[in-house]
Amino acid sequence: MSFYTSLSGLKASQVDMASISHNLANVGTTGFKKSRAEFADVIASNLAVAPTQMVGSGTVVKGNRQQFGEGNLVQSSSSLDIAIAGDGFLALKQDPTKEGLTFTRNGSLRVDANQFVTDAQGARLQVYPVDGSGNVVATTRASLSDLVLASTSGKASGTNNVALGVNLNARSVVPETAAFSRFDSSSYNESIATTVYDGAGNPMTMTTYLKRTTPPVVTTPPAAEDLSSTWEAYSFVGDQEMKVGATQAVPVTFDATGKLTTPVATTFDSFMPASGVAQQQITLTIPTTSAATTKPFKVGTQTQDGIAVGRLQGVTINEKGIVTASYSNGDTKALGQVAMVTFSNSPGLRQMGNSNWQATGLSGEPTFASSGENGAGSLMSGMIEGSNVDITEELVGLIAAQRNFQANSKALDTSNQITRSILDLRA
Repeated sequence: MSFYTSLSGLKASQVDMASISHNLANVGTTGFKKSRAEFADVIASNLAVAPTQMVGSGTVVKGNRQQFGEGNLVQSSSSLDIAIAGDGFLALKQDPTKEGLTFTRNGSLRVDANQFVTDAQGARLQVYPVDGSGNVVATTRASLSDLVLASTSGKASGTNNVALGVNLNARSVVPETAAFSRFDSSSYNESIATTVYDGAGNPMTMTTYLKRTTPPVVTTPPAAEDLSSTWEAYSFVGDQEMKVGATQAVPVTFDATGKLTTPVATTFDSFMPASGVAQQQITLTIPTTSAATTKPFKVGTQTQDGIAVGRLQGVTINEKGIVTASYSNGDTKALGQVAMVTFSNSPGLRQMGNSNWQATGLSGEPTFASSGENGAGSLMSGMIEGSNVDITEELVGLIAAQRNFQANSKALDTSNQITRSILDLRA
């Protein structure tokens, strides 16, 4: 009997060392949870044996129990990385065509080629739906959906109106070169560049050149200074010249006080943008806010009514798990709330590898929750949870398991020697 008793101790020590080795091998695995081998003694007893005379028959592995203590939280440079401070798991869908879910503490996430947010194995992160204001609509399993980052936002519209409020220097001189040419800076005084858009939201540059046509009026003190002046505005979209019929120049006139005599509103002829999307027509307005003063040239207001399609620029996840995408056109959209799941008996979860688990009968059914609610921990964006393996503790445990193995091996050897001695006895 002692032979088999020692043999059971050897097997138990092997399991213990294997469990510890697995823990040590995953000390750097994100979201990993260590396991601990648990054992029970074996007693072969019957009613004929007194309790004080029973001898144990060794040990058996009772279980390899997972330890779901929280690992160290490490700062990350990605806003998509999330960690859970407290209890709970993230929900993932491994196969989009099936209903089954897996659960993880590994919040190291990325975006795949189809804009879905996934883990390293391609499993898609699950979120609850939200309305346009970011309010959660439902928090049930049936309401879960894959988190997808829309790459664009908004509907593009071409520019139809451009308004330029300017301050022109009344002391500016008439350019030396009489004939205007946008390639010759000596043929105009000032230029203003405005970003406009075609019908598809593609940006173009509209440049307006201002040329003075009358010289400054010289007055003799103490008479008030005469700020009257006449200018011409020439506009180009890219390389295309904006005209009204055959007229290229738009007159801009200021009176003696520097006030714009009449607001300028010129609708240019239709033109085809370089993108070839559709014919487009732009109205240039120089409003009454424009003036001629002795101060340097300055653009006071510059507006246009075109809108570009917003391109995805960034994603944030707040402490409630609301995922918000921001776009280049200024739009922000709430895309969903990260779903969290808790279990009544987490150690009963089945390990699937890659820091993923599946629910079992031992773990109980998943309870769906939100960050900081219904027993779930809090989400932390820009963080990842490391392994909860303590190297020092594991190494001490490994030494103890090794000593146990050696002791049982010695007991087995002693039992073998005793048996041999008995067999070697001669009458």
